Amino acid sequence: MYQSAIDLDAVTAIDMHVHIEVDDHGHASLPEPLVAAVSKYFRTDGPRPAVDAVARYYRERRMAAVVFTVDAGTQLRHPPLSSAAIARAAAEHADVLIPFGSVDPRTGAAALDLAARLIEQEGVRGFKFHPTVQGFDPGDAAYAPLWALIERAGLPAIFHTGQTGIGAGLPGGYGLRLGLSNPMLLDPVAADFPDLQIVMAHPSVPWQDEALSVATHKPNTWIDLSGWSPKYFPAALVRHANSVLRHRVLFGTDYPLLTPDRWLRDVAATDLKPDVLPGILKDNAARLLGLAGQRREEAP
Repeated sequence: MYQSAIDLDAVTAIDMHVHIEVDDHGHASLPEPLVAAVSKYFRTDGPRPAVDAVARYYRERRMAAVVFTVDAGTQLRHPPLSSAAIARAAAEHADVLIPFGSVDPRTGAAALDLAARLIEQEGVRGFKFHPTVQGFDPGDAAYAPLWALIERAGLPAIFHTGQTGIGAGLPGGYGLRLGLSNPMLLDPVAADFPDLQIVMAHPSVPWQDEALSVATHKPNTWIDLSGWSPKYFPAALVRHANSVLRHRVLFGTDYPLLTPDRWLRDVAATDLKPDVLPGILKDNAARLLGLAGQRREEAP
C-alpha cells in the first residue's frame, strides 16, 4: 500500500499532472488512433514511459510527480490501465511519486466499489477525471455519490478542463464532446461538496474566464497549469495567479506531452512574479496533498 516518503526539502517542485500512458506489458491507455492524433496535436512522438521510467525521470530532476491514468472504458471501448497497478508501482518510488486513481463514473456502483478499494487497499492520494474522454457531465446528480465518497476520504480530484488534443483532427473528434470539459460544469460539484478539493486542470481555453470565476467564488477549487507552455498562458490567468489565486495555483506539465524542462524554461518569459513561483511550484501542492503534515487552510 502506498505511503508517501517525499522529503519536501529535497524536491524543488511537485508536478501535479503526469500521465501514465502505458503499462509494463505495453498496453496503452488510449486506442491507437487517439495516440496518433494526440501526438500530432502536441507535435511529439516521444516515448510513453511506464511508472519506473517516470520515477527515474523525476528523481533526476529532484521533483515529485502526481501520476495517474484515465479510466474511459465505457466511452472509448478500450480496456483502461490499472490504477491499482500504478499505485503499487508508485509505492516502489514513494520518494518521488504520488499515485492518483481513476474510475469510470459511468459504471455506477462499480465505480464506487473500485474507488473505495483504491483508497482503502492501495492508498491513492486523489483521483483524476476527464469529462470529455470519459463522456460524462460532472454536474449530473447521478455522479454525486462518487464525489461524496471522495470528499469523505479527504482526497482531491483533478478534472480536465478546456480544449483537449485527444481526438483532435479525427472524424467527429472521435465522438468526444468538448463542452463536457467546460469548468462551469464543476461549479455545482464545488457548491454541493464544499470539502471536496477540485483541481481544474489546464488553462481552460476557451473557457478561461469561467474557470477563474469558479476559482474565485469557490475556495475549494484550484487550477493546475499543465498542458500548455507558460508562454501561451492567457493574461487573465497570469493576473489571477499573481494575486487572488496565488495560493491555489499549481505547477503541472501533462508529461510526457509537455516536459518540466520546457515548462521551467518558458515560465521565465511570462509575467508570473518570482515571489509567487515557490508556491506554484511546490508549496501549494504540498498543502493540497497534506504532505509533511501541512493543512490546506495554512495558506499565508
